[in-house]
Amino acid sequence: MNDMLQKPATARILSLVALLVCWIVAAALTADPSVLPAPWALIDPFRQAVASGELPYHLGMTIWRVIWAFLLAMFVGVSLGFVMGRFPAVDRWLDPWLVVFLNLPALVLIVLCYLWIGLNETAAITAVVLNKIPNVTTVVREGARALDPDLSAMARVFRMKPWARARHIVLPQLAPFIAAAARSGIAVIWKIVLVVEFLGRSNGVGFQIHLYFQQFDVTMVLVYSLSFIMVMLGVEWLLLQPVERRVWQWRTA
Repeated sequence: MNDMLQKPATARILSLVALLVCWIVAAALTADPSVLPAPWALIDPFRQAVASGELPYHLGMTIWRVIWAFLLAMFVGVSLGFVMGRFPAVDRWLDPWLVVFLNLPALVLIVLCYLWIGLNETAAITAVVLNKIPNVTTVVREGARALDPDLSAMARVFRMKPWARARHIVLPQLAPFIAAAARSGIAVIWKIVLVVEFLGRSNGVGFQIHLYFQQFDVTMVLVYSLSFIMVMLGVEWLLLQPVERRVWQWRTA
């Protein structure tokens, strides 16, 4: 029994069951479906939303924005973090910028992007990317600073080509930091995407939550919220966590 409880998959399932039980108890204590419906009360609205095509459409639009924002933020953040970590002069110049953007509220950037660029996809994606780049940059910069100088010296002794050095020396050392930035990044990005959609888009999960919020429809707010949460849990468990374990193997082998 103890061995079974120690398995990661079993622990996750039991944790979700415990959360579900808490939800059921809270719904029973509230005794008002308009405030907090029971889990089974979401089944029919979920089926209707899927059958009508609304849920797949809006969920797909949100996932599309998350993917684009994630890829752009990771590309710029990893590149910038590596340069800042390896070149102290660049780090001294850009560190104040990094501190400013790290402490600038996400809501401010979202509103400014909509005011400056307009209520369009470019503004929405830009706002999300600008919110995430500083976090990725900070994590990768620490990884670049921690690169082993002995391995770099070995690469010079063996006259490794730049591409080979990047692939076999630099990238394996940076991989855990990149994986950590990606894992935390996807969790932050999808939350910011919902806020972006809530404030200025005409589709997506955030837009639908805004719509049903205006109608005081708690059931449909939960349907759309939980649908997207389940997608993000799947990404976390099936993609990001296995990748993170993979990139740490060389340090624990």
